[in-house]
Amino acid sequence: MLELLVATRNLKKLKEIKELLKDMKIKITSLGDYRDMPEIEEDGKNFAQNAIKKAATISLYTKKLVMGEDSGLEVRALKNAPGIFSARFSGPHATDAKNNKKLLKVLKNIPLKKRQARYRCFVALTDQKGIVGVVSGSCSGLIALRAHGKNGFGYDPLFLVPRFHKTFGELDPQMKAKISHRARALKKFRRLIERYLEGHQE
Repeated sequence: MLELLVATRNLKKLKEIKELLKDMKIKITSLGDYRDMPEIEEDGKNFAQNAIKKAATISLYTKKLVMGEDSGLEVRALKNAPGIFSARFSGPHATDAKNNKKLLKVLKNIPLKKRQARYRCFVALTDQKGIVGVVSGSCSGLIALRAHGKNGFGYDPLFLVPRFHKTFGELDPQMKAKISHRARALKKFRRLIERYLEGHQE
């Protein structure tokens, strides 16, 4: 069975990726399954560059098929911040709770209708020969006035999906798995993997 190494140590993200790819005939591993993996500095100028760097670095190191993913939140009123800095928005010791607290603080006097935002996700697939492909997905919404729900992770308790009148934190995980930025990106990623498998039949 083909191994796909996901270049992440984020267990919540890994769980979501495994769930979205669960019916594919691939073995999914992560950086947590291997010792002495290089630390990757996410210094790209955008999500795509970070995703490619993660995947390519680990492919060169392990000679394996690797998935690199980078995602985050863009808030229009903040000129698309926090963007690529979403995970460390509140500083070097950022946590989901601290990031959410800071986001609410900087949007304090902005009414709900002007709190447009979108989650974005870029996924790169590489092997030891180079980049196989890069895909992306996005999901638009609003930043709620306060946190709601305990599902998901990151900014999910604040990310309000207008048509459901619920945040990702309140939304049923099965519904989120259909409409989220990561779900949309991974739907395209599945096709990348399928084409790769067709060209590398044992």
